[in-house]
Amino acid sequence: MTLLMILQLLIVLGALWVGSRYGSLALGAISGIGLALLVFGFSMKPGSPPTDVIYIIIAAVTCAGIMQASGGMDWLIQIAEKMLRKHPDRITFLAPLCTFFLTVLVGTGHVVYTLMPIICDIALKKGIRPERPCGVASIASQVGITCSPIAAAVVAFVSISNANGFDITIPKVLMVSIPSCLCGLMAAAAASYHRGLDLDKDPVFQARLKIPEQRDYIYGSGATTLDKVIPIEAKRAVYIFLAALGVIVLFAVVPSLLPAWDDKPLKMNIVIQIVMISAAALMIIFCKASPKKAVAGPVWQSGMVAVVAIYGIAWLADTYFSNYMTEMQTMLADIVRQYPWSIAFVFFLVSVLINSQGAVVVAMLPLAYSLGIEGPVLLGVLPSVYGYFFIPNYPSDIATVNFDRSGTTVIGKYLLNHSFMMPGLICVFISTIVAYIITMIFY
Repeated sequence: MTLLMILQLLIVLGALWVGSRYGSLALGAISGIGLALLVFGFSMKPGSPPTDVIYIIIAAVTCAGIMQASGGMDWLIQIAEKMLRKHPDRITFLAPLCTFFLTVLVGTGHVVYTLMPIICDIALKKGIRPERPCGVASIASQVGITCSPIAAAVVAFVSISNANGFDITIPKVLMVSIPSCLCGLMAAAAASYHRGLDLDKDPVFQARLKIPEQRDYIYGSGATTLDKVIPIEAKRAVYIFLAALGVIVLFAVVPSLLPAWDDKPLKMNIVIQIVMISAAALMIIFCKASPKKAVAGPVWQSGMVAVVAIYGIAWLADTYFSNYMTEMQTMLADIVRQYPWSIAFVFFLVSVLINSQGAVVVAMLPLAYSLGIEGPVLLGVLPSVYGYFFIPNYPSDIATVNFDRSGTTVIGKYLLNHSFMMPGLICVFISTIVAYIITMIFY
């Protein structure tokens, strides 16, 4: 590796690091500075922006945002809350399942913001340390991304893999990612079940209760959606959304149903965009969903932030790696030939930097294929693209800390000793191992 390569790599990493410090749109925008330095300062040929993935995110987020505007998201949250309050003693296991499947359905982990205060409230009223369900539930909300048929990470994996000779479909990816991630989540929940001191034995918590203002803050208010009246239009929007997901999966399983030109069927990335946009239109027409309300909602806004982040990050990474593909193959070929699974560590470390599973897949998967790593191996390590819990600066983790009125869910004094580290590491480690075993058996 030459001094010039190292200098340019430091520019890439520096742009990602600075962007992550500012967060939100800055991650993608500051990546543009790194891109400008590489192209105009070092005359590197610019790579290709990930337009296909961006279009899919826009379509899926628009559909999910319209469903939220119709009140459909409130109905899903209400269903989850009813189950959690019916079995409060099992909340450490049920809470992550709820946040996981909400993400699987909607394609974004930001739906957790509505459910997390409810999880904390149920835990407090049952006398359970809120850190236990809250920490693993926040992790679960992000783990579900690699298990969602409309998430950018899954769609990008399929499209890039097909382009590199690995014939895989969205349902086949989900048949690996869903069971493996559920195994990882349940292992993390089991490890969290007796985590920390019980509230009645926690001296810090008990000291807070002796202060009347703190006691009122902790126990004085309760979050719930059960008092909301869900209109029929909201339920209709959820049915339309689920039907759209069913159509996408059907076309992926039976591609012969798709129109074809010159014996080439319509690509799935186009199918997803058409179905999602059409479903959004049906919700607007038949479910009284306000487009203005959708644009102002957290699902649509967070999705658009993801678009900008992936746009800048993936374009910057592709520019660097495409210009040094030969050198990368020379340096890493021996390692990946002997230990192809070691690419999982690369995926994880990149995710720690760029806070986006979709961006990791778009930026790093082409490089992995160019190194000669086989598709089944890459499918087996797909869960490792989630590593941004490692540094607790992601919005869902920060929000979870704020929602926990007991103060047990924390970002530690030394930054890395936070409430999400243990469940995150266990979940990703177990999920990746299980996924790798599944692919080795069936592929």
